[in-house]
Amino acid sequence: MAHLIRRVRSREDSSASSASAFADLFHFLFQCSAIALAILLASTTEVGGVDRAESQGRYQPNPKAVLIPARGMGFTGYADSNSPGVWAEIRGRMILHVLTSIDGSPSRALGLGLTSLGPSRKVTIEPWPSGGNWLEAVIADDDGVWYGYYHNERPSTFCGEELQRMAPRIGAVRSFDLGRTWEDLGTIIEAPPETDECASPNVYFVGGVGDFSVILDRDKLDLYFFYSQYVGWMPSQGVAIARLPWADRNEPVGKVTIYADGGWTSPTADESIVDETQPARWTYPHALPVFPASHSWHDPDGIVDAYWGPSVHWNTYLKQYVMLLNRAKDSQWTQQGVYISYAKKLNDPKAWSQPRRLLSGGRWYPQVFGLETGSGTDKTAGEVARFFMSGYSEYLIQFLR
Repeated sequence: MAHLIRRVRSREDSSASSASAFADLFHFLFQCSAIALAILLASTTEVGGVDRAESQGRYQPNPKAVLIPARGMGFTGYADSNSPGVWAEIRGRMILHVLTSIDGSPSRALGLGLTSLGPSRKVTIEPWPSGGNWLEAVIADDDGVWYGYYHNERPSTFCGEELQRMAPRIGAVRSFDLGRTWEDLGTIIEAPPETDECASPNVYFVGGVGDFSVILDRDKLDLYFFYSQYVGWMPSQGVAIARLPWADRNEPVGKVTIYADGGWTSPTADESIVDETQPARWTYPHALPVFPASHSWHDPDGIVDAYWGPSVHWNTYLKQYVMLLNRAKDSQWTQQGVYISYAKKLNDPKAWSQPRRLLSGGRWYPQVFGLETGSGTDKTAGEVARFFMSGYSEYLIQFLR
């Protein structure tokens, strides 16, 4: 946590530097005291709300997490989605790249770490997928090629041209220049056809899938997608899981399988398309949500009870995967709270523990961001990390075994 007390000042301003260093040291000691108190409290109390795990037969997690107030900081780009980070070596130095998206337009910022990011600059996708695109996940290959995954929004064609609410889907891109420019690889996950709920009171979506994160398993065999399913049929609403073989990362269309009916189900190709110059159209099954909605996104009463927007990372301290989730309570997407879940493996969707409340209210898109130089990102973190919501952090998050 030395970054909390590090200051760079000129010799000519040594007196101001001493005062600033003393203030930062006091802040650092306060944080240490807060962490110690959090550990003491967590030893006797569970973090979060009522635990329903036993009634649902889910794995009971040993880990706990506490939020510790910290000096506020944010990404230099505005964000209304998950924001991926990647470390890459440039001229012999490890540089952090953070990609943020706002209003369907992604940008990239570079720096030596979270506290030294430069200005955010827009990135390009060619060809640009129609509508707005939020770049929510990036995985770097060992050879320096980056694979990105975007949330794409376009109006629902099923509900007619006059209705401008969206039915999102998920697409893939690839970059050979550390995320400055991207090549579109196509749509890889979407909702089954004619599953939009045109009469929905939901202010944003009538259906679709999106608001997700992606993580590569420890053996580098499969990419796992944790995404939100907004289709009209309530049993399919909630947080769903899909996977893509890492070997198919360069040609992903039609290769993603969806967790449904207790197994991994492949999409089916539309055999009515006989023109070989046209890309194949794929129909994806309804996913079986790992965390299903308790009250539909589309009920006329406007009441909602649904998890959405998962963010998953591997925690090197816990040796487990950690998922943060939003929880909505109405069709206006009012935030009921931020929740946390744990799992020891990715290939078993039932391994995830019942979510516990980490924070009441809060803002959208909670995510953990690791502090370790060269490795800490939205996908990897240790015992103490930064807790972000909507691209801004007011807390550290401490994990306890």
